[in-house]
Amino acid sequence: LPDLFPMLEVNERIDDVTPYTGVFLQECERMNALLFEMKRSLIELDMGLKGDLSITEPMEKLMSALADLKTPMSWEKLAWASRDTLGNWIVDLLARQTQLSNWTADLTLPKVTWVSGLFNAQAFVNAIKQVTSRKNDWALNKLVTTVDVTKKMNVEEVEGSARDGAYVTGLYIEGARWDMQQGCLEDSFMKELYPKMPIIQMRAILAEKEELRGVYICP
Repeated sequence: LPDLFPMLEVNERIDDVTPYTGVFLQECERMNALLFEMKRSLIELDMGLKGDLSITEPMEKLMSALADLKTPMSWEKLAWASRDTLGNWIVDLLARQTQLSNWTADLTLPKVTWVSGLFNAQAFVNAIKQVTSRKNDWALNKLVTTVDVTKKMNVEEVEGSARDGAYVTGLYIEGARWDMQQGCLEDSFMKELYPKMPIIQMRAILAEKEELRGVYICP
């Protein structure tokens, strides 16, 4: 397992706490809480199996979950909602930790944020509104979120951060697909249940300027 994020050191390196910074700091703290519990419980179980500690009920539950390739309940309580088996869950965990590790390296908003790789994706959406509100001196409660679907599928294709809002990835669509040529929703292909969406530019605009004609309000 990766090391915990040194939060004191990270906070000392931050000059200006933006809404995005606040989101990523909270994400790092939640990741630390999860990693700490994983390490603590595994060390405890290891000591129990060696005979250094008495086997307790929580240790038995952990051992049983690992044997069945299921994510232990004590870890799930600190993690994100997931139906993955343990192997895929660990892969997901490491990918999420890597995104946060990259952020702590330079403390700037990634050019494309893996938004579904966050514990609290809604906080990131709110941060976009807050940044726009401060930049334009607009009332926060008068803003709504709008999205522009780009023609780029991979992060490598994006040259730099969005001038307005943020680029996000990690979203999928059910019951339809995105037509890259026409730039609109189309019927899904057979046996393609959850097509991946292209990279999306998420912006905040005044509610009075929101254009809903020809737009599908996707849940």
